[in-house]
Amino acid sequence: MTTVVGVRFKKAGKIYYFDPDEIDIKMNDFVIVETARGVEFGLVIVGPKEITEEEIVSPLKKVLRIAEDEDFEIHRTNKAKAKEAFSICQQKIEEHGLHMKLVDVEYTFDNNKVIFYFTADGRVDFRELVKDLASIFKTRIELRQIGVRDEAKMVGGLGPCGKPVCCTQFLGEFEPVSIKMAKEQSLSLNPTKISGLCGRLMCCLKYEHEVYEKLLEKMPQVGTIVETPLGRGTVIDTYTLLETVKVKVKLKDDTEDLFNYKIDEIVITEEIDPAYEKIIETIEEVVDIAELKELE
Repeated sequence: MTTVVGVRFKKAGKIYYFDPDEIDIKMNDFVIVETARGVEFGLVIVGPKEITEEEIVSPLKKVLRIAEDEDFEIHRTNKAKAKEAFSICQQKIEEHGLHMKLVDVEYTFDNNKVIFYFTADGRVDFRELVKDLASIFKTRIELRQIGVRDEAKMVGGLGPCGKPVCCTQFLGEFEPVSIKMAKEQSLSLNPTKISGLCGRLMCCLKYEHEVYEKLLEKMPQVGTIVETPLGRGTVIDTYTLLETVKVKVKLKDDTEDLFNYKIDEIVITEEIDPAYEKIIETIEEVVDIAELKELE
């Protein structure tokens, strides 16, 4: 087992493990650490704890020290310089006529590098831009192309729920989200209703997915023929979280009526009502098409 602390460099950013190196570090301490891209200023999110060797991403870098007043001043200065660099880079992008959108600028703590984050529809030849920026800032320049989800995380905003988007508040990493998750939760498959600010499927579709998966294992799909206390019927709607279904039952007098049943009150068969077969196929086709478009 190895003792580590978890450090973040941005709000809701990924947590990286570092060796505390016998320094008395507590949660919420600001620290100076050695990273692959140089010395950085970060916040301790996970206090000292022991983890297995398998959980460590080698090589495990060390915490250099707990941040001092001078370090806080350097961090504030870098933030101010980044804002100025943003304006300069934006001007240079326009001068070169490049089809790219500048999203954020970041100075490494030791001023060894300036990183410019941007989005673009395709590849961008920014070699001349890099030369211009290097001559202005007199340091190493890195232009990093990011995706639309990363852009939303950096810029922030309000989601459809009215709250700040999750990626800027607490999501350290993006998890895969699929259109099938929306289908299984009986949500609208209209992309405008299940997409976030980034234009991709909302991250919150993932939150309840495991619960729905477990419940759906014992739920019949729409169109399934089931045995009910009043006779055979066809499932016309399901309520997954309530674990109930709405069944159209054919009664003894040859009339039909609708009844709600708990799952344990019916017997599920493997038969599908022929009237629903085409509907089920159409829904599956819609899901497959939406999945392909999302991948594009």
